[in-house]
Amino acid sequence: MPLETIVSNLLLIGITGLSLKLTSAHSRRLNAFTWGPILEVAKLFAAIFLTIIPAIAILRAGTDGALGAIIAAVNQDGQPVPAAYFWAAGILSSFLDNAPTYLIFFNTAGGDAQVLMGDLAVTLAAISAGAVFMGANTYIGNAPNFMVKAIAEERGVAMPSFFGYMLWSCGILVPLFVLVTWVFFL
Repeated sequence: MPLETIVSNLLLIGITGLSLKLTSAHSRRLNAFTWGPILEVAKLFAAIFLTIIPAIAILRAGTDGALGAIIAAVNQDGQPVPAAYFWAAGILSSFLDNAPTYLIFFNTAGGDAQVLMGDLAVTLAAISAGAVFMGANTYIGNAPNFMVKAIAEERGVAMPSFFGYMLWSCGILVPLFVLVTWVFFL
């Protein structure tokens, strides 16, 4: 692991520890703080990250592998199609988290950072934008959405169902994503 990753993780753990030590239990009670929503989100995302490992290995097999249809769908004549990567990464990100989605399509596009940051920079931008922006389409595609839902429900606030949320988010966001596709990736 790179040194900066180790340092940043240690800093986050330290800040969390300081927050727990320096913040009074009374303040946490007044804010109705509980660990329930955090544990719910942590379990879901731990499962997502563990199950992504085989998917990446399958994608590395290329067009001859089990997921060759996905690779073929986002490439034309051996070249990546940025708009296809934007939508494919976005759709998957709606039902997965953005980080594993990014990893999947980064590897689908060849997995070579130098090439993706150079000649294929638009493809890398499409993958990044699709994975990040479209995570907001569902509760599970974006950890903060899921966390807010869990906290609100724990406090008795009615929240839209999974599909109810998707209806609202897609009605508002999909037209914007079409515009993003047209402006940046076609």
